[in-house]
Amino acid sequence: MQAMVSVSHLTRKFGDFTAVDDLSFTVPTGEVVGFLGPNGAGKSTTMKMITGFLTPTSGRIEVCGADIDIDPKASKKQLGYLPEGAPMYGDMTTERFLGFIAEIRGYRGAELKRRVDMAIDRIELGEVRHQTIDTLSKGFKRRVGLAQAILHDPPVLVLDEPTDGLDPNQKHEVRNLISDIAHDKAIIISTHILEEVDAVCTRALIIDRGRLLADGTPRELETRAEDHNAIEMVVAVEKQELVRNALQPITGVARIDVTPFAADTVALQLVPNGGVDLLLTVNQVIAEQLLPVQQIHQQRGQLEQLFRQLTFANSGDVASPGELS
Repeated sequence: MQAMVSVSHLTRKFGDFTAVDDLSFTVPTGEVVGFLGPNGAGKSTTMKMITGFLTPTSGRIEVCGADIDIDPKASKKQLGYLPEGAPMYGDMTTERFLGFIAEIRGYRGAELKRRVDMAIDRIELGEVRHQTIDTLSKGFKRRVGLAQAILHDPPVLVLDEPTDGLDPNQKHEVRNLISDIAHDKAIIISTHILEEVDAVCTRALIIDRGRLLADGTPRELETRAEDHNAIEMVVAVEKQELVRNALQPITGVARIDVTPFAADTVALQLVPNGGVDLLLTVNQVIAEQLLPVQQIHQQRGQLEQLFRQLTFANSGDVASPGELS
């Protein structure tokens, strides 16, 4: 499948600081790529280079075959961009603002009106069409930003933190809108919110300190997490040592973690080496030794766990859960 966006060995330095470090990836039509990383990972800097707002120190970017350095006008015509905190004229109505953007895009007369009507209809802005932007909710302002990005029906969309600052209902609405328009476009979404990847992305890139650490579908990346195929069991507190001693010798068991579960019970999490599937073997041992296990289930790998593994290994730091969302 032909790449709509091609990024090759992209690097951006600010003095002695390297914000983006030899980054390469491609995005074909029909794919929604989540650009995932902690704050300061280089996501927004990469977005600004792809859209031509920032010049790379080195490397190459092509949008629909046009080199953004050699032919910036041709490449930018193929792009729709929603920057983080997209600036708008607050005293304009939704319709007037979109008309203003359409004029900048070169549309006039009936074609201008058609483009504005199309964007308002597609992004469901009819109820605030004649309302000034200053009076809109954050959710509707983000919708207006998305509407201006698709006004010229570009084949490539670059959306920087598209749900930033929105409440859960507003996030759900914006994610649905992105999914609705994704089938005929190549979309890049910059985010540090892990749930965003599960909600809308067909593929995820994890970066930190400007470097690409992982690239794959959300399901593929989950299989790389330390907790992939982990087995969780609920047992009575007084029986935990009996169960642990019976299961620890199984080949492929990395460790068994214990956490409180409910009154007089604990959860034992059996973590396998390299995500190996031990469920059948564990069930056999439980049956043969009549181990008093109350509940058992196998876990799917968690993207958050892989995120922590990769970004902490890259930085050597330890962070709290709140730093990931």
